[in-house]
Amino acid sequence: MRTKLSVVILGVALLSAAVPVVAHHSFAAEYDAQKAVKFTGTVTSMEWINPHAWIHIDVKKPDGKVESWMVEAGAPNALLRRGFNKQSLIAGTVVTVEGYQAKDGALRANGRDITYPDGRKLFVGSAGTGAPDEKPEK
Repeated sequence: MRTKLSVVILGVALLSAAVPVVAHHSFAAEYDAQKAVKFTGTVTSMEWINPHAWIHIDVKKPDGKVESWMVEAGAPNALLRRGFNKQSLIAGTVVTVEGYQAKDGALRANGRDITYPDGRKLFVGSAGTGAPDEKPEK
């Protein structure tokens, strides 16, 4: 009986170790509150994945070079509650992004607001992460 119990415990332990760990990071772990960014670009895609959605944007610099930015947004469910839907940021949409750049200087930002050319503004940030100017969930 002890052998069977030991095998079961070992099996459960191995299965537990094989489950991927999904960590929810704080803002300060990856982004720099002193590196505020604001840029206008064209959405190339949006990934509606958990725990955070990602918006991919091509930004054309004055010299003609194109930078491909990744903007971390809130959880898909939170975005849906704020009025987003899968048609809100389709490829080809021009937007202005405000947020904070990654600490390592990569072309990756934690998004706060997205503004459309007509002036409509959407809050895309993740509430509860410690980001500057974060707005509470409604």
